[in-house]
Amino acid sequence: AVSIMGVTGARTAVSDAANGVVAAAKAAGAERVCVGLGVSTAEQVAEIAAYADGVIVGSALVAAVRDGGVDAVAKLTKDLSTGLTRK
Repeated sequence: AVSIMGVTGARTAVSDAANGVVAAAKAAGAERVCVGLGVSTAEQVAEIAAYADGVIVGSALVAAVRDGGVDAVAKLTKDLSTGLTRK
């Protein structure tokens, strides 16, 4: 599911509509719903993981490859994954 309609790319906040999109998809019969569109921080990962079954990261990974290659992707992935372990 997309968290907001619009152009992809990093955003400073997760759309307030994202939680409702997940709820509506599940009410319509979706067994699992993953959310993405602009996810670029561990805080955003934690926020989305609280109500969605998965978090989709795209543009931030592409930017990491462009700007720093494999090492940058490894660092970003490690940083983003901390959002899944926060309590």
